[in-house]
Amino acid sequence: MEAAAASLLLPRAHLKLLLLLLAAGSLPQRASADLGSESDRSVSPSHVYGDGGVRYDYRAYTECKPHPEPALYNGGVLRWASKIADFRTEDEGNYSPAFVLYNMSAAVAYSFSCWVKIDGPASAHVKAKILTLENAASQCIGTALVRNDCWSFLKGGFALNSSSQTSILYFQTASTNASTISIRSASLQPFSPDQWNQHREDRIQLIRKRFVNVHVSDGNGSRVVGAKVAVRQITRDFPFGSAISRSIIGNKPYQEWFTKRFNAAVFENELKWYATEPSPGKEDYAVADELLRFVQSSDVMARGHNIFWEDPRYTPAWVKNLTGSQLRAAVAGRISSLLSRYKGDFVHWDVSNEMLHFDFYENRLGGNATAEFFDTARRADPLATLFLNDFNVVEVCDDLSSSADSYAARLRQLADGGVTFEGIGLEGHFGKPNIPYVRAVLDKLGTLRLPIWLTEVDISGSFDHKTQAAYLEEVLREGFAHPAVDGIMLWTAMGANASCYQMCLTDANFTNLPAGEVVDRLLEEWQTREVLGATNDRGSFNFSAFLGEYKLSVSYQNLTAEGTFSLARSDDTKHINVRLLSGPA
Repeated sequence: MEAAAASLLLPRAHLKLLLLLLAAGSLPQRASADLGSESDRSVSPSHVYGDGGVRYDYRAYTECKPHPEPALYNGGVLRWASKIADFRTEDEGNYSPAFVLYNMSAAVAYSFSCWVKIDGPASAHVKAKILTLENAASQCIGTALVRNDCWSFLKGGFALNSSSQTSILYFQTASTNASTISIRSASLQPFSPDQWNQHREDRIQLIRKRFVNVHVSDGNGSRVVGAKVAVRQITRDFPFGSAISRSIIGNKPYQEWFTKRFNAAVFENELKWYATEPSPGKEDYAVADELLRFVQSSDVMARGHNIFWEDPRYTPAWVKNLTGSQLRAAVAGRISSLLSRYKGDFVHWDVSNEMLHFDFYENRLGGNATAEFFDTARRADPLATLFLNDFNVVEVCDDLSSSADSYAARLRQLADGGVTFEGIGLEGHFGKPNIPYVRAVLDKLGTLRLPIWLTEVDISGSFDHKTQAAYLEEVLREGFAHPAVDGIMLWTAMGANASCYQMCLTDANFTNLPAGEVVDRLLEEWQTREVLGATNDRGSFNFSAFLGEYKLSVSYQNLTAEGTFSLARSDDTKHINVRLLSGPA
């Protein structure tokens, strides 16, 4: 049931006028089934919305379609929302359909999606925004790169900073030439904190763990009942690591602290061009070599960061003075020198860093420069996975240069030029994270079927340590639980004087700060240290364990057997048959 469509002009910057509009009844009246009432406030969201059994829908699309798909969740609570046909705000000049929402709770995670089309230009970015009338504050909740000849999927989400009696969900185009925004199959689905967390736990069980059945028999093949089974994890499958810098060299406490926790590393600055070749022809890999020796001696995998950085501020000063054939020769020398020296040593290379925001090399060498970089790098080190890497993809909604659609469009553009991409790097330098939006972006990028890594995760130093830790935990849990994420790297290298880029995990004495406590707690939670049990009347022992390498010991009376096995990602139960033999095996 819907209220009659209306038109509304709202000067968002003027709170008093907003309140006058409310008092005067300028907004559409509530439909008979709205999002709640004053008496509902003490009731859990699952009860209010009647969606206690709804599971999160990971479906997303990056391709433009001739017709929109049906709404997720059958529209969710937008089935009952009042609509405004033409909505404007004075300061931004929006002109769009909008939904009026009542009694929105700050305790709820909202997942939003819709299909969008525009009239006017061939394409334009469209943002979905939520405006709370109590404080006249708007928040970007999702973006899509929209065309005029097909329907694009916009997926996002939000959690309000404070509950709101009246809010407006509306759309904004970045193009002044887009005269009409058309919306179809809109959906807004609320999830209580318990529901959201349960969805994450369900995904972790599905994608990070696997069921195992150990069947024990004797030399005759008969089942053995009551055999003792002990399983101990040796290594973890999921790469979880941190940046390191030269300060770890020769620092035994730092090295021990690092290797006790992490199975992956990335060098903060020591492989960047300005560090390895500060002046033309004078290369210095001494520090990078030492860091690599530490990593390899610790059985830690390493990402290569980075071959080129498109931001001119971090391009070597002498390179910025080169043009034409001289610049082309310099970049070819950079790739050849770096990758021939470290061929096979780094599992990944960030080939072109932050190219969604900057274009130093393509601006000087032409639009095919990136294709040449990737082709040369692939030939130089065919075993390494080659990544793009950029910021503000999952961190914020307002940066249109690095929206999920911008990233996908850039990948397709380069693919048309012959580039075969192998990995998506998302830096993850967060302020206050919008977790429903993070999940939606990962959903969209996951449709590209490429490995996704959170490559530089930290929380802004503008927050106190306790707040940093709380926000970090939410980001890490969301990344670990998402099926499209293949690894997580923290950007927490400790430099001189126990300083870090934005967020440290420990103090100078390697005593955990709150963020370090979060990391340790999650690492403990996300591994299966030991499983003990006995075979049942069918000679079997069943358990669930995190992916990785394991040692297995089985004993019965005076018979024993030992071995190792690995758990890789699969929907199937891992079956292990153990025979206890008397005498020499």
